[in-house]
Amino acid sequence: MPPRPFTPKVVTASDLLEGDVIYLAQDGSWTRDLAQAALLTEEDTAKARLAEAEAQPGKIVGAYLADMKASETGPEPVHFREDFRRTGPSNYAHGKQEDLQNV
Repeated sequence: MPPRPFTPKVVTASDLLEGDVIYLAQDGSWTRDLAQAALLTEEDTAKARLAEAEAQPGKIVGAYLADMKASETGPEPVHFREDFRRTGPSNYAHGKQEDLQNV
């Protein structure tokens, strides 16, 4: 069976100290905003950026390449898991969802 074609990805991980989902930006910094993540469209570049992330064990944990698609507002998840992860913790007591007033 032939290998699957490469699809766009972002490098994602969890912040080691805070536990938040973070994304690798174009400049090598980490962001909590998926719209600011670097969308990687070449497999070799994606592998290199993942290796760059994995070389930061004092900052992040669990780095991997997540499938995305391009949109006008930046990378967008193609799978439910990544869409769910970007919303933050699944309870409303902390994290990104803390500011929600309708809960």
